Amino acid sequence: MPETSGSTGRTPETHVIDFRAAEQLLAARDPRGAVKLLDEVIAAHPENTAARLLRARAFFAAAQLRPAELEFSIVLEREPDNAFAHFALARTFERQGRPDQAKRHFRLAAALDPNPEFLRAARFDA
Repeated sequence: MPETSGSTGRTPETHVIDFRAAEQLLAARDPRGAVKLLDEVIAAHPENTAARLLRARAFFAAAQLRPAELEFSIVLEREPDNAFAHFALARTFERQGRPDQAKRHFRLAAALDPNPEFLRAARFDA
C-alpha cells in the first residue's frame, strides 16, 4: 500500500501530479486554481521551496499581493541567492506602491543574475 500523507490519503506521487497541474493552470491563466492545488501540496510538504515559489507566482498573477509577498519572502529566507525570487518580490512591491523596497530587490536580482530584464529593472544608471 502506498505511503500517504496526513488525513487526506494523498500520496507523494499525487502531490507531484498536483504540482505539475498547478504549473499548467498558471500557464493557462488560472492562478486561483493553481493556488488551490498548491495549498494541499504545501500543507503536506511545507519545506518544498519550488511549490512555494510557484504559489507565490500564482498569488501575484491573481493580484493577491500580500500573500505573494509572504511566499516570495519565505523563498528568499531559504534561498537568499534566488535572483528570480528577488525580481518577483520587487515586482510585488512595485505593484503595491513601495518603490524603495522594490528598487532594493531589483538591484539584488540584477547583482545575482545579469539577466537583461533584471538589469533594466534595477535602473543602475538612475
